[in-house]
Amino acid sequence: MVDDYNEIFHSDRFFDPSEEIKSIAREIYNVIKDLPIVSPHGHVDPKILAYNEPFPDPTELFLIPDHYIFRMLYSQGIKLEELGIPTIDGTEVETDHRKIWKKFAENFYLFLGTPTGAWLTHELFTVFDIRERLNADNAEAIYDAIEKRLREPDFLPRKLFAKFNIEVLSTTDSASDELKYHRIIKESGWKGKVIPTFRPDAVVSIDKPNWKSEIDKLSESVGETIDSFPKFIKALEERRAYFKSMGAVATDHGVRSAYTHSLSNTEAETIFERALKGKATESDAKLFTAHMLMEFARMSTEDGLTMQIHAGAYRNHNEFIYKRFGADKGADIPEQTEFTNNLKELLNEYGNNRNLTIIVFTLDETTYSRELAPLAGHYPALKLGPAWWFHDSIEGITRYRERVTETAGFFNTVGFNDDTRAFLSIPARHDLSRRLDANFLAKLVTRRQITLDEAKFIALQLTYDLVKKAYGL
Repeated sequence: MVDDYNEIFHSDRFFDPSEEIKSIAREIYNVIKDLPIVSPHGHVDPKILAYNEPFPDPTELFLIPDHYIFRMLYSQGIKLEELGIPTIDGTEVETDHRKIWKKFAENFYLFLGTPTGAWLTHELFTVFDIRERLNADNAEAIYDAIEKRLREPDFLPRKLFAKFNIEVLSTTDSASDELKYHRIIKESGWKGKVIPTFRPDAVVSIDKPNWKSEIDKLSESVGETIDSFPKFIKALEERRAYFKSMGAVATDHGVRSAYTHSLSNTEAETIFERALKGKATESDAKLFTAHMLMEFARMSTEDGLTMQIHAGAYRNHNEFIYKRFGADKGADIPEQTEFTNNLKELLNEYGNNRNLTIIVFTLDETTYSRELAPLAGHYPALKLGPAWWFHDSIEGITRYRERVTETAGFFNTVGFNDDTRAFLSIPARHDLSRRLDANFLAKLVTRRQITLDEAKFIALQLTYDLVKKAYGL
């Protein structure tokens, strides 16, 4: 089906239909398309690279770990149980992975025009040499073809890591994580670079039901009972040092609000003690998180870890899904977020430090030009993370460039990161970003805002140099 393949997976995909822009975009893209992939933020399970075992089957590989896929199917009335998504309440789920794949294939049309559809098409076409759009009629044949390839030695995770030209891959790990799989990777002698990222959200969120158990895990990881705020801070500093010894270059903080505020030692201790007794209030939780963001910024000035702040997600919006399936099941929703006032205290304390890097991500696109670009265009420590999550898309990446470039420029951004749990989607996501950046730069060339040589230079920065600089890689 060559004609279908050429149409579905066109070499000029995502470029502007204007012949002038398209030809320039193609020339820019050719400069960056084969550069190594630097993935400084994501959620791939390091276990798959530690053990380097064959992927189980197409359903386990593509669908079950990827909430981008099953949230769309759920929105159309397909139960997550029917898709084999594991439950935490003991509810039985479908275990026939061929049956699940067939349902996925029957509904593949739902992804037309979406970034998920673009990524899936890229994965199927370039990794598995599938030359047809997945549908109900070819579901079995494509399942068999993928399953056969997965048994080949060249499809082991580490082989694919090399094939994808990944220079470095960052995972996201809790503060108390022993980093077992990272240690296995290090001790194996394999040359692939997989590094952890320190994410302490679970021990900072004092309003969560499992907070005390997370503190117990943190206590165990440092070998000391954490029964005071000073001990809590000391434990976090110790864990950051351990993560850094294992290759970490960054921390990550997923917060609903970007509010920052310093508490006195007494205030912080009082709130922490209330939390230990299970009596923390909603106000306590807000203040504690705000104070801890200040503390983490301070720690970054001391240990050099890049600080990432991901703000604006209302986590687990669908309580039914959360109670049955747990977190990260496609039920997180963006919400309005404010940065100018909320970040003022942090930026006044640390934002003028040229040796510190704070990268802010948002799900509220209205803040791009109104708040974040002006802030990043002034404070030396502040940089803008790329279009994130719901906006890591064909139009979303374009909107991001349009709204931040004139105020913040290109060089107060940090390139691209894929933020994915789906290992096979990494090349697809980076390729889409490279194409869209090439297209955006081509438009500037046609308007005579920059020259073609300048566009190629910027493209190299956006693809490779800026990310390495921002994360100290």
